[in-house]
Amino acid sequence: MLYQPTQDNIGFVRRMRRGLNGLGRSKMCCVCGKTFFRFSKYRGGWDVFSAYLHNVKWTGSDFDNFWCPFCRSHDRERHLILFFEKLGFWDRLAGAAILHFAPEKRLAIRIEACRPARYVKGDLVPAREGVEKMDVTAIPYAADTFDWVLCNHVLEHVPDDARALREIYRVLKPGGTAILQTPYASGLAKTLEDAAEIDTDEKRVEFYGQEDHIRLYGRDLFDRIRAAGFALELKRHDECLPDVDAQRFGVNRDEPLFLCVKPKSDV
Repeated sequence: MLYQPTQDNIGFVRRMRRGLNGLGRSKMCCVCGKTFFRFSKYRGGWDVFSAYLHNVKWTGSDFDNFWCPFCRSHDRERHLILFFEKLGFWDRLAGAAILHFAPEKRLAIRIEACRPARYVKGDLVPAREGVEKMDVTAIPYAADTFDWVLCNHVLEHVPDDARALREIYRVLKPGGTAILQTPYASGLAKTLEDAAEIDTDEKRVEFYGQEDHIRLYGRDLFDRIRAAGFALELKRHDECLPDVDAQRFGVNRDEPLFLCVKPKSDV
């Protein structure tokens, strides 16, 4: 996904709108701590997305509460930060070896503050300094290297996702954890990936939700993750974050945390 730039150099009208928005208290960003009336929508919000995605119960970003108007954090970045806080993951990152694909700027800052022993940031097309060019289907590190792998909304872009999952599993240490967030549709039993029929940007937006997605995962996503060897646990928002109002903090309460652990023994 291509994200909008920061708000450092915006025009007078937009500064005025942001200032007025900042008078509100109904919404709050867990990244910058500011309160305001409303988050910014993504591409006009959920109402403009196709009837198909509504019908199959697409679960991913909260398009109505996407951008923080001040720090420009996006919803799935904020959601991970809230999950990590609640589950005590920040302490576990201290002294750990971490691999982070398509690293979100604000999440990366929080991780760096934990003082990991090693923090590798990778992307197929690096957009920032300090990010290595890296293909998730051919990770250039030895087996059992990392304690954590973060892969937040990446797999839906990868042609050979099975190979990507195997690679993530390979580079994790036994007992290591991968966070493997990706959009999926709870109303689909089987993943939709039809390159012959869904072959234009318009069709990909209609059926996958975005023009650079190459599939829409169904409920078989869980089996795909387990097939790579992971023990999968889904951490639900209402179970882990019962005191966090999803609307106020601008996150999708229907998107669980995909907690994927490489068993300590393959036996």
